[in-house]
Amino acid sequence: MNVTRLLDDATAQIAAALGLEKRVARLEARVLASFGWGVETAWLIAHDTDALSDSQITAFQSLLSQRLQGRPIAYLVGMREFYGRSFLVTPDVLIPRPDTELLVELALERTPPDRAMDILDLGTGSGCLAITLALERPLARITAADRSAAALAVAHRNAEHLGARVEFMTSDWFAAFSGRKFDLIVSNPPYVAAADPHLTRGDVRFEPLSALAAGQDGLDDLRQLTRSARKHLRAGGTLLMEHGYDQAETVQALLRAHGINDVHGWVDLAGVSRVSGGELSK
Repeated sequence: MNVTRLLDDATAQIAAALGLEKRVARLEARVLASFGWGVETAWLIAHDTDALSDSQITAFQSLLSQRLQGRPIAYLVGMREFYGRSFLVTPDVLIPRPDTELLVELALERTPPDRAMDILDLGTGSGCLAITLALERPLARITAADRSAAALAVAHRNAEHLGARVEFMTSDWFAAFSGRKFDLIVSNPPYVAAADPHLTRGDVRFEPLSALAAGQDGLDDLRQLTRSARKHLRAGGTLLMEHGYDQAETVQALLRAHGINDVHGWVDLAGVSRVSGGELSK
């Protein structure tokens, strides 16, 4: 058994078991091999005809069998790239997704690099959003909160690993922030309906349900955020929230109903309505 044959076999198995395109399945097979053997992807190419040892085959097969059962690649290798940086991830946190990079871009547009703004990230999970903002805008004072102690532990590790200055707090949304106000509040809250069949498919089966589902219609947490944000925004401050593809109209109506003005929605690179937000009038 050599590298090429092993990867060919694994690619076919992954594609068949998970319904992935061959190109994507091949990429996953390479990621598993690189991680399992502690080598770079370039090594796999340079050593494509090398015979593999029993220990190499065993290590790879252990990872492959878990992937064939649906366990996400990010949890198997313990990391996921977000906004050009590698973040540690565990089953205690939602896996960072490219869609959320839109939220980063919108937040950066509203955070001048020469201004010391106060920014709050609610439901921080792995910390990818708060940490990215802290690294991209070093003058900003970033606070990140989550109700999960396990998630905050992962976020702390990511901040230390990437050298980001972030204040982390345990809080159920705004509960721990009485009297505090911010120039910008961002959040990627749970927004999937509790009975949504997608929760029983693919990677999300292994992700924390509390980071995904939010009541019968998926809007429970978005309602709470819009209802409470006004008390924690400075005049002229901005609230930005990620939401589901079919929730933009409802979320924007909630924003207006709770005193947020100049409400807008934004689409991601796939053309899907992904973020809504607005400002508290000066």
